[in-house]
Amino acid sequence: MKIIETKHAPGAIGPYSQGFIVNGFVYTSGQIPVNPKDGMVGNTIKDQAEQSCRNVGAILEEAGSGFEYVFKTTCFLADMADFAAFNEVYSNYFVSKPARSCVAVKELPKGVHCEIEAIAVMP
Repeated sequence: MKIIETKHAPGAIGPYSQGFIVNGFVYTSGQIPVNPKDGMVGNTIKDQAEQSCRNVGAILEEAGSGFEYVFKTTCFLADMADFAAFNEVYSNYFVSKPARSCVAVKELPKGVHCEIEAIAVMP
């Protein structure tokens, strides 16, 4: 097991890691739309989905993997009415169309609109 840690994604706000490499798989923690340099990003679902995807990408890159190796994601939305707009952004990053669960939840950390976690293989 190896902990993934990068300054290019937000640090953990609780007792967890940004991600792990285990047996050739990369597991990312859920990523919310926080820019590690500037803090919270945007008020729209599209702006927030964009930053959440960038954060997942930074963790994958630090692990030595990438979006093309993601085979499963779990996406959390604060409002299912944002589903179509979220998908517009998501599809630009996860072009390999990994298996996915996307659920609406009562609320997300810091009152954000979305959170994304991913599982990938190492190339």
